[in-house]
Amino acid sequence: MNTTQLEKIRTGRGFFAALDQSGGSTPKALAEYGVERDRYRSEAEMFDLVHAMRTRVLTSPAFDGSRILAAILFEQTMERDVNGVPTARYLWDEKNVVPILKVDKGLAPEQDGVQLMKPIDTLDELLERANRHQIFGTKMRSVIHDADEAGIAAIVDQQFEYADRIRAVGLVSIISPHKEQAETLLRDAIAKHVEALPEGALVMLKITIPTRPGLYGELAADPRVLRIVALSGGYSRDEACALLARDPTLIASFSRALLEGLTESQTDEEFNGQLESSIEQIYQASVHQQPVSS
Repeated sequence: MNTTQLEKIRTGRGFFAALDQSGGSTPKALAEYGVERDRYRSEAEMFDLVHAMRTRVLTSPAFDGSRILAAILFEQTMERDVNGVPTARYLWDEKNVVPILKVDKGLAPEQDGVQLMKPIDTLDELLERANRHQIFGTKMRSVIHDADEAGIAAIVDQQFEYADRIRAVGLVSIISPHKEQAETLLRDAIAKHVEALPEGALVMLKITIPTRPGLYGELAADPRVLRIVALSGGYSRDEACALLARDPTLIASFSRALLEGLTESQTDEEFNGQLESSIEQIYQASVHQQPVSS
């Protein structure tokens, strides 16, 4: 593990940029960027277009490690280059941004009020490639739809089982059960697993911004929890930043909210100006937060 990257994640001021849209979410991301479906006829063409979009973001003067701690990448992005340099190496060497890899393969059908992850059959091979690319950590996502205790327990069990395998090869896993309700059940299920981790083990958590600020405060203080980051969910950037600023235990890990307002047709000056404004707003919400009211 790169100890400089570890210290940046542990103590740095800033947020995570989630640039890990995969096959299912890429068409929507491209449409919001102004690239409609008639612009590509195959999945390969679609991924070429989204990589061009991501390259424009990563190479922008606004995008660097002074405010962005880490970037979460899709597997194909890790295997591609930015300005002739492998993406993960470009992020760290040129931008001082820690590279993290999305490793899940999507969601299984809903059962017991939740959607578990599909089996990650190629995990060992994927982790080997991640280490070759000098990836720091991984991210996995599952979804909670209802306050079903058995379903929530199953999600957290699955996330931590995969996290054990990821930790064994020297990477830090982001455990990411996206919830819509059942926040206390989720927190308690995660806390039980964190308490069982050996001393020196490290995980990160990625959750939806909770309704009650400070809900994850005790977990954030546990030395085995490296960082707790929050996704923007269905909120606009303004709404997500306002909610995030209420909770000093969290920093942002935004995807759609980060890219909101960026379009292919913008000039470089317009594009970079919009990205600068977005990054600054998310940064301020992540580092200048209000204390939790008692």
